[in-house]
Amino acid sequence: MFGLGSRSTRGTTVADLLVRQLLDAGVRRIYGIVGDSLNPVVDAVRRSQEGDGPGIEWIHVRHEEAAAFAAAADAEITGTLAVCAGSCGPGNLHLINGLYDANRSRVPVLAIASHIPSNQIGTQFFQETHPDRLFNECSVYSEMVSSAEQAPRVFASAIHHAYGQNGVAVITLPGDVADHDAPDMVKTATFRPAPPRVLPDEGALRELADAVDAAKKVTIFAGAGVRGAHDDVLALADAIAAPVGHSLRGKEWIQYDNPFDVGMSGLLGYGAAHDALHEADLVLLLGTDFPYDQFLPEDVRTAQVDIDPTHLGRRTRLDVAVVGDVGETVRRLLPMVRRKKDRSFLDKKRKQHVRAMEGVVGAYTKKVEKMRPIHPEYVADVLDDVAAEDAVFTVDTGMCNVWAARYIHPNGRRRVIGSFLHGSMANALPHAVGVAAAARAAGQERQTIAMAGDGGLSMLLGELVTVKAYDLPVKVVLFDNASLGMVRLEMLVDGLPMYGTESPSIDYAAVAQAIGIPSVRVEDPKQVRPTLERMLAAPGPALIDVVTDARALSIPPNITAGQVRGFAMAMSKEVLGGGMGEVVSMARANLRNVPRP
Repeated sequence: MFGLGSRSTRGTTVADLLVRQLLDAGVRRIYGIVGDSLNPVVDAVRRSQEGDGPGIEWIHVRHEEAAAFAAAADAEITGTLAVCAGSCGPGNLHLINGLYDANRSRVPVLAIASHIPSNQIGTQFFQETHPDRLFNECSVYSEMVSSAEQAPRVFASAIHHAYGQNGVAVITLPGDVADHDAPDMVKTATFRPAPPRVLPDEGALRELADAVDAAKKVTIFAGAGVRGAHDDVLALADAIAAPVGHSLRGKEWIQYDNPFDVGMSGLLGYGAAHDALHEADLVLLLGTDFPYDQFLPEDVRTAQVDIDPTHLGRRTRLDVAVVGDVGETVRRLLPMVRRKKDRSFLDKKRKQHVRAMEGVVGAYTKKVEKMRPIHPEYVADVLDDVAAEDAVFTVDTGMCNVWAARYIHPNGRRRVIGSFLHGSMANALPHAVGVAAAARAAGQERQTIAMAGDGGLSMLLGELVTVKAYDLPVKVVLFDNASLGMVRLEMLVDGLPMYGTESPSIDYAAVAQAIGIPSVRVEDPKQVRPTLERMLAAPGPALIDVVTDARALSIPPNITAGQVRGFAMAMSKEVLGGGMGEVVSMARANLRNVPRP
């Protein structure tokens, strides 16, 4: 929608004007930490709550990085502009990691980076940095406000860029400029037009239809771009007898109610997706910029459909290119292709997928109620079973990504949010803060579950204080293996002995209890299900510290000769280094999960 009008601003400051324009854009929360250069903005936020209309809530986090992560998840779950803020110098520098995550996830976030006094810029003043330069790489817009007269247009432009390009916009605002009187009269705009329909070129669509008709075996590989096109893609898969694989970001949009599903490819993958891609005559990439080219076939004809032309062909070979929205493209393609009568390729890959899910992925979830340490796969499987049908899962990078990818099942109502493109540690808890704060503001009772690793949780542990301070109903399910499990796996694949990946064994349940959050530590696998059921059902926040097996590794669905050599070399080095016991324990922990033909 468009809104444009003139407004008197007498008696208001530039900071007040910023808050008004944010309110017009739908903003209701700002995540951040107060600081002297940010004080005019924070005070304007406080005063916004004193009127009869809606105001903006200031959510005090414990680290600005968490503020950016929380804003990213808020924007992801609501589709509305979310805001974070940091004071000058170190304060706003802490935002940068979370802003990288938000920008790469393509969600509308605005960051307020306050600055030193404007007359001191360029003099190496105390805490001086140059935010308008520093944030360029992780934003779609980054500008500094130098005067009151300039402010309203920069504020509006930042909002427009964040919404229009689905990314991060950064406003650098010196504290003294924020406290200046606003211009007497400004034009303010709320600019959030409906998204356009991006239709494919008819010639490109005809070429794609011909390629599909010419192929005997077609495999569809779907990414996040299939959002909103679930039924259309399945109709196409049915017509052309195509197995459907997906990326991690595509999982929640295509896997549910999908009789053509063959799982996920990549290092976190499972099922028959890898083989379906490599055995096809034509691979059809739909809305995916899947970065791991080593898991994509080089000798298979490939067609790609994407709304962003810069994505076409940059990961793998490209024989047919179509620029367009996936849903619009598939709906137009369907009547143009001939229905395939031979469904043997689809049937073969589906049977392979079922065997893989039952014989490999499901191996750690069967007959494990007496096995200690607790298998993390079992915890994820039980969590999937007892979580609410509309739960939002926020997932730490590392092994938690693997367990979520393999065991958390989407259903069209659940959401799974993670740092899937930026790959940052410590995202799950602050992401959950943003989700829970947004749900509460909307009056929703939506279960928010942070699937955290102890490495990630300990990195931004202070955000448990934020959860307690606002009594956010975040349930932290901690996969506590006192280890950086994914890094261990990476070392093994590279033929390196494990080093520097161990962490002290900490009773995080006791830490959470000290903060005032109900918590429990689980070491007996028999207590996993009843504990999760009880703690998830309780009101308010909770932490479930599940002590899991540090030796459990994510074995890729397809192991290359190089990876086998790496594992063998690493194990040899462990044995020669006196680690025979560790090698045997690891073998026992992972033997049942080794992929089988």
